[in-house]
Amino acid sequence: MPGAFPSHRQLLLAALLSFSLLQLSAQDAGSSFAAAIEQHREEFKKEFLTDPRSPLSEEDLPLLRFYPPDQRYQLNCRFIRTPEEKPFDLPTYSGITRPYVKYGILQFEWEGKTHQLAVYQNLSLRQLPQYAQYLFLPFRDPTNSETTYGGGRYMDLVMPDAGIETIQIDFNKCYNPWCHYSDGFNCPIPPSENHLSFPVLAGEMMWTGETKH
Repeated sequence: MPGAFPSHRQLLLAALLSFSLLQLSAQDAGSSFAAAIEQHREEFKKEFLTDPRSPLSEEDLPLLRFYPPDQRYQLNCRFIRTPEEKPFDLPTYSGITRPYVKYGILQFEWEGKTHQLAVYQNLSLRQLPQYAQYLFLPFRDPTNSETTYGGGRYMDLVMPDAGIETIQIDFNKCYNPWCHYSDGFNCPIPPSENHLSFPVLAGEMMWTGETKH
């Protein structure tokens, strides 16, 4: 009847249909995210075969391990620029130091608590055009020496445009320093301000091969 109110049965069916569509949409989004992460990891592996300095060969690649893709670890962070920071020498696991400067701070929420990580700029690399926009994020977390490399892991970021106040980080893309695979590399030690209190169950895990000497 025109103008009649919908019945309870009609409302229930509409609600069930809407819920089903939302579930399908969420499943599609999750599948798309997982596929994107898997593609990123395939590209990550290929770089070991194209970089002449690579510590790994094609035979080593099956020994690389990763946590399953988890979209919870893709986080939007408040970006706070720190232009007054002074350059400093960041120690590496080989004993030498590298010149860096803290470029900014990333603040984010995890399980109801606010955390933050510092991002740094390598003062030597920034002289090279291809690395002029490169930012470095080293960190440690409770998974180190358990399921991930004991020396911490890294993420790469791109310098945001002026005025940008939000940066997205994705722990699914964090990776091991090359010194986990082989001696002879100068891998920066994550500063104490980048030691997280919660386990990051995402990204690259501990390599199952033996460190090359």
